[in-house]
Amino acid sequence: MARLTDKVAIVTGGARGIGWAIAELFAEKGAKVVIGDIHGPESLDNPSITYLPLDVARLDSWQSLVESVLDTHGRVDILVNNAGLVGSYEPVATISLDDWHHIVGVNQTGVFYGMRSVIPTMQAQQAGSIVNVSSIWGIVGAAGVSAYQASKAAVRMMSKNAALSYVSDGIRVNSLHPGLASTPMIAAQDDAITADVIAATPMKRAADPREIAYGALFLASDEASYVTGIELPVDGGYTAP
Repeated sequence: MARLTDKVAIVTGGARGIGWAIAELFAEKGAKVVIGDIHGPESLDNPSITYLPLDVARLDSWQSLVESVLDTHGRVDILVNNAGLVGSYEPVATISLDDWHHIVGVNQTGVFYGMRSVIPTMQAQQAGSIVNVSSIWGIVGAAGVSAYQASKAAVRMMSKNAALSYVSDGIRVNSLHPGLASTPMIAAQDDAITADVIAATPMKRAADPREIAYGALFLASDEASYVTGIELPVDGGYTAP
């Protein structure tokens, strides 16, 4: 079933990991997908997926991407703000200021810039779905990872705020909260951290990125036409206790 037939979707951080899984799934379901990322994908042979360079922490980069999408497609139906990084596992007292500002700039300000850049178009259309990718650590606490937790928790509340602010414009905004997933970002972190998260996950495994992508697909699709302002964990039960 082509659940996103003729929809135009922007997926940030779409060159790999969860973002790439979302882009592939959206294309399979009928969408025209534009990946926005600092790095291009390793290979791109799907005619329904195109790549444009994007630094999510720069408003001018966002404006350039959205203008290009509108010039090509004439509309933006879906925005998935997926780009993000852990960046530092340091707590508040020891994280460097440069790391703090960089992580918040990508994870939080990047989401703000993304919504700010597409909402006027969605208002004109009187329709649109925004999926902001947060984290299990945007819902529950963890030691260390201070900037990541702060920024991902902010994404959760920013999504609720935007959902209520633009509901009369036909725009739905929801946050997606992945648990541990088998991605290059997770592969790069300390094995002990990964093992601890899996041990705290009732399903006792990491997610395949495609399992996360199906959550984004639901929120992006018209099947979720009565869903706005929610947080959707796809986490193997991590946030259930």
